[in-house]
Amino acid sequence: MTSPEAKLVCRNVWKLFGPGAAGFLAQHNGRPDAAAISEAGFVGAVRQVDLDVREGEIFVIMGLSGSGKSTLVRLMSRLIEPSGGDVLFKGENLLQASQARMIEIRRHQMGMVFQHFALLPHLTVLDNVAFPLDIQGMSRAKREARAREMIELVGLAGRENAFPRQLSGGQQQRVGIARSLAVEPEIWFLDEPFSALDPLIRREMQDEFMRLQTVLHKTIVFITHDFDEAIRLADRIAIMKDGEIVQAGTPEEIVLTPATSYVAEFTKNVARAKVIRTQSLMVAADVTEQGAPTVSARTNIAEAAPLFLDGVTQIGVADEAGQIIGRLDRDAVVKLMLQG
Repeated sequence: MTSPEAKLVCRNVWKLFGPGAAGFLAQHNGRPDAAAISEAGFVGAVRQVDLDVREGEIFVIMGLSGSGKSTLVRLMSRLIEPSGGDVLFKGENLLQASQARMIEIRRHQMGMVFQHFALLPHLTVLDNVAFPLDIQGMSRAKREARAREMIELVGLAGRENAFPRQLSGGQQQRVGIARSLAVEPEIWFLDEPFSALDPLIRREMQDEFMRLQTVLHKTIVFITHDFDEAIRLADRIAIMKDGEIVQAGTPEEIVLTPATSYVAEFTKNVARAKVIRTQSLMVAADVTEQGAPTVSARTNIAEAAPLFLDGVTQIGVADEAGQIIGRLDRDAVVKLMLQG
């Protein structure tokens, strides 16, 4: 039974490349095995995917190159047609929607950011961000006002009249993010949005992404092949291999209780302190020592640990509203760090 808070649901979703894929799936009751797929000459890009993306969460899909993750995110928005299964968005089956209906949904309810910025080089930052609103038919005054809000939100106020060639890679990606947010999407798809950036800029953009999420609380599907990026950003992670999801769960579940030998190998070098978040190790409390530093409940232990220098024995843990919900003790952090 579908969870009531699920925004997007995939049920037995397939993408087989080759003629007659839908008929082939029907002949095998929608669940052919790998041998049958290979014998029939199909390429199984996405196979038997079941997942729920919940309201307001960051759901990361990750895997190595060729695992099917980018194909899957395009199936979710029907940029690629699935060979079989169901994709439900707010309860509506997208596979039964007309092309006109899909265009309407993409224009008004979905935001998309891809690895390549795809900015229009002849348009200014302001016009690039306002472009999807122009497509919607919004008046010039309204779309420019909305675009200015998004430009300020991503930290580019003052660069409205610049052209893409005048911006750094990180700034160009911020423009792409602002453009995707301009339509006020209900679900936000990001396909390796930071992988083309230098490491320092990439880290900066991850920080910016998390800041935006604390403000906007979007439902997000985020694609990456970088496990460090996944565990830093995700509420939940799905790991793909050969078109299938081999495990889905929280970062802690993925690392501490891998479901298969592939997942175990994938995660074996990840330090626990990078995965376990302060909320998992804290003691519930609504007050801390006077003057104690405070971190977000999402902060991982590795990021929080340096705050215990200079004799600090405990730090506060706060929810998204900034309210103290617990305390993190130095001894608990030291014990975890020593475990590796």
